[in-house]
Amino acid sequence: MNIGIRLHDMAPGSLKERLAAARAQGFSCAHVALSKVLDDFSMKDAPEKLTEEFALRVRQDFDESGLECAVLGCYLNLADPDPERRARTQEIYKAHLRIAAKFGARVIGTETYANPESRFADPAPQSEEAFRLFMDGLAPVVRFAEESGAILAVEPVWYHIISTPERAARMLEELPSDNLQIILDAVNLISPEQADRTEDIVRNALSLLGDRVRILHMKDFVVTPDGKMDACACGLGSMRYEQLLSFAAGRDLPMTLENTVPENAEQARLHLERIAEKL
Repeated sequence: MNIGIRLHDMAPGSLKERLAAARAQGFSCAHVALSKVLDDFSMKDAPEKLTEEFALRVRQDFDESGLECAVLGCYLNLADPDPERRARTQEIYKAHLRIAAKFGARVIGTETYANPESRFADPAPQSEEAFRLFMDGLAPVVRFAEESGAILAVEPVWYHIISTPERAARMLEELPSDNLQIILDAVNLISPEQADRTEDIVRNALSLLGDRVRILHMKDFVVTPDGKMDACACGLGSMRYEQLLSFAAGRDLPMTLENTVPENAEQARLHLERIAEKL
């Protein structure tokens, strides 16, 4: 099993220190969001900062740690209604795609309406208008991914524009490209009202999207007394992982943990490994 972790969930430190800590806890790959890991990196400056020299330095740190870069994160809003901001966002995505191979990153990972206030944005995320706006923003980025030989992987989230497996399948159908793939975070597909249907939701997602999934994000959840869902580390909530782990078995499919802290990350990894051993 190729289980990794988000580096910004490790204890604060340099990139090398975070990678070393992840390796010491038994992880074999990592998800890196540069602006959350490097103090001197700002996403707005990405087109200028993401040089080949920069990428090779980061790649060297990964190689020396023995970890693979499973995901290089670029979680910005391609559905921004403002044309100038959207164009700048597209350039930031292209900068990440341009250096993905130099990083050794399997995919550039993203969501649709990733910033928390976006669920209240105009147009409303699940509207047809928002879907069309996103697709217009996505298309040139995917074309650039094809030119650069990189993969952009979209992560559906139940309150975002690409909110369901059906919407994700529609996205893939309307923009057919081997350079557009899926990150599957099963918990992100589950709304509070669906917390008792997790296995059905996972089954549907794997049925519709399984052949396009390149990364699994793994976390757990608990339903709070007021009916909300709180994400947590694997093994601390209600999520069942048998379907996901069976799907990953025999595939070269990285799984990166989310919503961990340094004190429980290793236990979350072991929780998944114990379940997988019984399958």
